Amino acid sequence: MRQKTPNEIALTLLLVGLTIIFLIAVATIPSFASYAGGSIPVSILAALLITLIPTTIAALLSAIGIAGMDRLVRFNVLAKSGRAVEAAGDIDVLLLDKTGTITVGDRQATEFRPVGGATPARLAEAALLASLADETPEGRSIVLLAREKFGQTVQALPADAEIIAFTAQTRVSGVTIDGSTIRKGAVDSILKALPGVGGTGTADDLRRITDEIARAGGTPLAVAQDGELLGAIFLKDIVKAGIRERFGELRQMGIRTVMITGDNPLTAASIAAEAGVDDFLAQATPEDKLALIRKEQEGGRLVAMCGDGTNDAPALAQADVGVAMNTGTQAAREAGNMVDLDSDPTKLIEVVGLGKQLLMTRGALTTFSVANDVAKYFAIIPAMFVVLYPGLGVLNVMGLATPQSAILSAIIFNALIIPLLVPLALRGVTYRPIGAGPLLARNLAIYGLGGLIAPFVGIKLIDLAVGGLGLV
Repeated sequence: MRQKTPNEIALTLLLVGLTIIFLIAVATIPSFASYAGGSIPVSILAALLITLIPTTIAALLSAIGIAGMDRLVRFNVLAKSGRAVEAAGDIDVLLLDKTGTITVGDRQATEFRPVGGATPARLAEAALLASLADETPEGRSIVLLAREKFGQTVQALPADAEIIAFTAQTRVSGVTIDGSTIRKGAVDSILKALPGVGGTGTADDLRRITDEIARAGGTPLAVAQDGELLGAIFLKDIVKAGIRERFGELRQMGIRTVMITGDNPLTAASIAAEAGVDDFLAQATPEDKLALIRKEQEGGRLVAMCGDGTNDAPALAQADVGVAMNTGTQAAREAGNMVDLDSDPTKLIEVVGLGKQLLMTRGALTTFSVANDVAKYFAIIPAMFVVLYPGLGVLNVMGLATPQSAILSAIIFNALIIPLLVPLALRGVTYRPIGAGPLLARNLAIYGLGGLIAPFVGIKLIDLAVGGLGLV
């Protein structure tokens, strides 16, 4: 279950605290009245509870959440709950899967680099056979390159071929044909699968070549056949256009970006530098992603995760905000609490902005609601006790006609103010990337002061109308 945001916890405590205070106050009023030698009618007690309990903000919370989800749809992002949008406004760390998120996700094989006594043609043939059952864009590009550059004509694997499926744990795939086993995968995984090869000169040549590929921003795949290293495949990653500038905007918002990839550290560092992320996690397994998210959350930070693969699903489910790419797998879309229909990870900038707008809207209306309740004291309290304590008449700063009209006016105002605030809840308060101090001062000036003034004006006008119509 995703953790609650600090704002959600704070508002819950505020509403619960105010509700308890008002319930205790209303419950003890009859005793005070009895002590003073009088009594308070139940109708007045009910009016006091209705007007003073924090019904205004509680009634508007659903409207604010629904409006946030609706505004998000305009950016082609589907949120499964208003809480997900709100959490986006509070995130501190953004984790992004590299392939398909930061990069285009369609890595292409561009070169075969043999090692030892292997020839480019032999490496190309082995790579093709290991990739014929690979339906990923990378696998198809390897087959295409082998056919175009080396004239390989094999169209399909024999019926008795044994396919070695790729997994996130082994990071190796391949095929066994006529007793010959061909493996293709991450360099370290291939070397680990070939005991006794790691310290040879051929292995050193392979590492030198794959390091060159990694420094160039590519992804190297090692190929081996029957315990012999044949060489490496150069897979070129393409970083999405404009993503560096968008990550710069996230940095200005105080959000740290972390790229997660299964690539080796050299490739990861090259792509991270090109994309402009703040940090990266290389050679990451699904368990590593999950552990990183939990570590950040244990440090008190809210985490957003963008991903598109089945191996991203556990991390998307654990993250406070899980944004699944629409082009990703069904498992990823089900695990996330948002789905980006455009599959653009930088869309989170708009999501964060809308989340902050939702938080500002709720904060502004909460400020207005609390100030509104304070102002209503001056209508209800003097009206209740003026007979028992005539000195309280000095608190009738509104100059309301009678205790009865004061109570009725406050109830009517309380019933009108919620519908009048619904348009603001739906439209939202405009978000501006300014500091917390100026933002607080602005909200107090507009909604705090406005919340104090509005009841004075509104209740007085209603009191005049009630008296004019002879309702009391």
